[in-house]
Amino acid sequence: MKKLIILFAASLAIYSCSNGKKEITEVQTFYGEEFKIENPVAATALPALAKEGKATDVVVTGKINEACKKKGCWMTIDLGNNEEMRVTFKDYGFFVPKDCDGKEATFKGTATFDTTSVADLQHYASDEGLSQEEIDKITEPEIALVFEATGVVIK
Repeated sequence: MKKLIILFAASLAIYSCSNGKKEITEVQTFYGEEFKIENPVAATALPALAKEGKATDVVVTGKINEACKKKGCWMTIDLGNNEEMRVTFKDYGFFVPKDCDGKEATFKGTATFDTTSVADLQHYASDEGLSQEEIDKITEPEIALVFEATGVVIK
């Protein structure tokens, strides 16, 4: 009986020291590789970092404007000022949910300014569900900030 009382008292002491608080950790689903989310860069700051060559192996956070509706094989991120950046996934190795438009994403990878070919632009337009007439209007390549992600978390 004494052992039971001592055990009860010890349990009560431990519980009272914690003030009844429970640590709640957020469960995160990673698409692609897992990574540490420490000091992410806002997507709006990414163009300047890329121009300086400082956008390699960087963790970025931003709002998803749109994701590929066919497979989830790309997403566009809001850069502010009516600009956006296309994010593709390393080696076409993973996809994001097709219904993640408007959600916040944190992703890791490399941003560069690159030329997107007419064929790729037409492919993306098809993925967006644009009409053939709209797709046929794409006749010039585009130089833009692009991002190849190795991992993504969506909130």
